[in-house]
Amino acid sequence: MAIFSRVSLYSINVITQAFVGHLGDLELASISFAGHLGDIKLASISIAERKFGDRSTNRKRVREMTRAVPQRALVLATAAAILVAGAILLSNFLRNADRGLVCSFPPVFSHISSGSSGDVKGELAEALLYYVTTPQIPQQSRAEIRLTFDVLRRRSPCNFLVFGLGRDSQMWAALNAGGTTVFLEDDKEWYELVLKDNPFLRAHYVKYRTRVDEAGKLLTGYRAEPECRPGQADGIAGLQHNGGCPLALVGLPQEIYEREWDVVMIDAPKGYFPSAPGRMAAIYSAAVMGRGRRGEGETDVFLHNVDRKVEKAFGLEFLCQKNRVGATGRLWHFRIPKARPNETTSGTTFC
Repeated sequence: MAIFSRVSLYSINVITQAFVGHLGDLELASISFAGHLGDIKLASISIAERKFGDRSTNRKRVREMTRAVPQRALVLATAAAILVAGAILLSNFLRNADRGLVCSFPPVFSHISSGSSGDVKGELAEALLYYVTTPQIPQQSRAEIRLTFDVLRRRSPCNFLVFGLGRDSQMWAALNAGGTTVFLEDDKEWYELVLKDNPFLRAHYVKYRTRVDEAGKLLTGYRAEPECRPGQADGIAGLQHNGGCPLALVGLPQEIYEREWDVVMIDAPKGYFPSAPGRMAAIYSAAVMGRGRRGEGETDVFLHNVDRKVEKAFGLEFLCQKNRVGATGRLWHFRIPKARPNETTSGTTFC
């Protein structure tokens, strides 16, 4: 029961921070009410533990004392308060979603297929329910998630491309509610498992041509390949039909090439053993997409696991240190500008 209460209060704190600046008196009152109910429950448990300790010989007495508080009533009241607080917060967010939370520039192709939900309120509610009740946690830390969240809050609803499916996929889709979020996954078994539990996610199974143990050769050799050089490779044409460049992502679903991606998250494929595909091609292709952007604006690219040698080296080589605008933990944030029309195409490097 103590675990439930602590998780509930933590969830309220997360929701409150996510919507800070958008809360009125009613929302704050609902949060305060839920918090007080949780405090009553935690206090009863804490008093019993301090009095009798947590040793096995005293556990029975602890349980007897905490029964003095009507546990079932408190649990139900706390759960109800959390749902009320969450509903009010979601309602407040949706009422103001058209003010300051729209992409600066619309995508070239903005249609939403049957694989995406147009029910913004439903997406947010489903994600809230999932993360309040599941024991699973996202792969990234809270600070890392916050870095991407701040950008999505500014640009959403937009086109969001995520390399990798995982325990955080429903969260990313919900944070871009109303936009188009597409996931690319190379592990067939994991792909099927995640979609079995989350069939509403928009995802594609893909294959890569690279290996981690070839990363060094790819990093130095691309400069000798005309098809891989900046200028020649910029934009969709530099990927879709560029089989001559081993780093170019060819053979992807058509919508990946047709859509203008505003935000890109690179958290896959696997890159921690020699035969793994590595993220070399994903990093290179994100740079090509950003440089060859057809509309105005810039492309926000997030690269995870930069504590590893390959991710760090390829990130600096193609996304460029000068474009890095943020970092926390193992996550780097780059903002890739569109290549200028008069920019030289004779260079052999991206930076």
